[in-house]
Amino acid sequence: MTNSNVHLIDHPLVQHKLTLMRRKDASTNTFRRLLNELSSLMAYEVTRDMAMQEVEVETPLETMKAKIIDGKKLVFVSILRAGNGILEGMLSVVPGARVGHVGLYRDPKTLVAVEYYFKMPKDMHERDVVIVDPMLATGNSAIAAVERLKELNPKSIKFVCLLTCPEGIAALHKAHPDVPIYTAAIDRQLNDHGYILPGLGDAGDRIFGTQ
Repeated sequence: MTNSNVHLIDHPLVQHKLTLMRRKDASTNTFRRLLNELSSLMAYEVTRDMAMQEVEVETPLETMKAKIIDGKKLVFVSILRAGNGILEGMLSVVPGARVGHVGLYRDPKTLVAVEYYFKMPKDMHERDVVIVDPMLATGNSAIAAVERLKELNPKSIKFVCLLTCPEGIAALHKAHPDVPIYTAAIDRQLNDHGYILPGLGDAGDRIFGTQ
């Protein structure tokens, strides 16, 4: 944890899989599989403080009170398209969670996020939101997604990414200081095109095999 609102998930398995994903010769299949595995591991940390409730269960020997989470109160919000690469791994850990989508693309000249799609479950004011996107680079997409979601007054919002950089963290925290960031790595910097260095390239292209 680098400060009170940035959570660096440095578990050895997370770091190992991220290193394998960084390799430029990793195939689309390998990259996608590793992302799914890594996302599942990150989900354990992201959901560490989820609210629990007690229910009555009957074991083979007796009846007892035991704790469960209410996955239906959790919403994973994917920033399209690359966020979908994280989504499957998260849902493997909390299969009862609802799913929302925010469609954003980055204007290649201004790097500003432009929205083209927004679809959320009902009753968002009763739900905790986890926004997922592999990269927090300029922060523009994350800021735009959080702004739209705050219009629905969810109980809480977290942002989860594989990689970020000092510029992305600063931008998101300046706009939304109340939103914690969970990441597997804080890389050195952005280049002139808004890509993270050393990074792992364009996550969407590597997930879907496009250019």
